[in-house]
Amino acid sequence: MSASATASAKAERTRRLSATHWAAAALDLIAEEGVRAVAVEPLARRLGVTKGSFYWHFPSRDALLQAALERWEQVELDEVFAQLEAIPDPRQRMRELFLRVAHEVRSHVIYSELLKALDHPVVQPVMQRVSKRRLDYLMLAFRQVGMARVEAQNRAHLTYAAYVGFLQLSLHLRQPRLQHAEFEAYVDHVISTLIPMTVG
Repeated sequence: MSASATASAKAERTRRLSATHWAAAALDLIAEEGVRAVAVEPLARRLGVTKGSFYWHFPSRDALLQAALERWEQVELDEVFAQLEAIPDPRQRMRELFLRVAHEVRSHVIYSELLKALDHPVVQPVMQRVSKRRLDYLMLAFRQVGMARVEAQNRAHLTYAAYVGFLQLSLHLRQPRLQHAEFEAYVDHVISTLIPMTVG
């Protein structure tokens, strides 16, 4: 391919790349190397474009990070919650939530990396918002299976603490990874322990 053809192909790729492509690539980098690794040059290399493509969409690295985290939040909350609402039975809906959360490995890694970066001014408000919405959703879910308000609130906090604690053990403290059968047994135990079969 001639130099002019190569340049033309690169220019066409730059035009095709949207802000969403950059945000998705930033999330991939967070999952692989953490928030600090998000930078314009490595992302441009990864996407096969020049830095000029970045500044066409974003004024700064923080603006990109904001867009990436908003994309993550939308998928993690809006899309997942909307899919779960199609399940009419509240206990089955909760069971499906637990199963989805347990098997979304990439989501765990991103969340874990964001926990390490809570002092970042872009990360902190997103994590606070995500945590609040998740806790609110859990509290409502426990209310829907028949729990009183205070009991539902306590169970929601216990559930979320168990989730964050498991991530800390497995990803931050490098505890031995559970084998597949052990992990599935653990998930079943969590479901049977936290989702009440009957209330009252």
